[in-house]
Amino acid sequence: PTEKPLDKYSISALKKKRFLGSDISLDKILNETKDFSSYLFYYTSEGKKVSGVVNIPKKEGVYPVIIMFRGYVPQEIYQPGVGTIHGGEVLAQNGFITLAPDFLGYGQSASPSANPMEERFETYTTALTLISSAPNLNLALNLIPQNKITADTNKIGIWGHSNGGHIALVVLEATGQKIPTVLWAPVSKPFPYSILYYTDEYDDHGKALRKLISDFEKDYDVESYSLTNYLDLIQAPIELHQGGNDDAVPQEWSDELNQTLKTLNKEITYFTYANEDHNFANGSWSTVIARSMKFYKDEFQRR
Repeated sequence: PTEKPLDKYSISALKKKRFLGSDISLDKILNETKDFSSYLFYYTSEGKKVSGVVNIPKKEGVYPVIIMFRGYVPQEIYQPGVGTIHGGEVLAQNGFITLAPDFLGYGQSASPSANPMEERFETYTTALTLISSAPNLNLALNLIPQNKITADTNKIGIWGHSNGGHIALVVLEATGQKIPTVLWAPVSKPFPYSILYYTDEYDDHGKALRKLISDFEKDYDVESYSLTNYLDLIQAPIELHQGGNDDAVPQEWSDELNQTLKTLNKEITYFTYANEDHNFANGSWSTVIARSMKFYKDEFQRR
């Protein structure tokens, strides 16, 4: 059969591909506090420039690196760091370097594919390339005058919220690496239900997206693109957090993900928060981030 343009984004194709790391370059300082500095950074994924925000602790030392994947944010209100800023800053105050990509079409990044299905799949390749590029972070840090900070590139973790949690799960399946991962209210349902679920919020109630998906299904087997079929590939320890009053990701989704991963004998710890929303903004946020940081520290101590 002839190779079709989107075949390369199936989960088994992503698994076979070696994502070459790119150079990471630091650009302007976005924020400076007594504890950390935030910089705009760039890397290259499949020939396209991607921007993001890196938080670097100030105190001299060797620090683990957390790669942060945000959820969906409309382009018109997006600024670099939206969706990861609060978590990234708290992590940086507590001895972690954080890298959060803006993704294509956002921040100072290049444009995504004109094909809206490919644009979705490019988030996977952008994320996988950043994981491969993280070991190059020290080359960028060493260009900072009087730099006293080193990234411990043997200690890399992932944080994913909402659709960023979906991206994180695909990354764990494709790499099979034991990357300690924290998921906050991840989108974990089968594709394409995982995107159709949200169409009630669209101006056209999803008409255009349904046509896109039906055209996609004529040429491709959607099951090959659905993370739920590949959970057995995951080798990483996961900590999952879910609010019971989440109107974007129903708790049943995370209940089911937890149960499936347990059945597959994966390492999963699951916390639920009865009256919490999608952003844990009803009083539990500091508990959720504290548990997340403890999880990373415990996992990194084991290596």
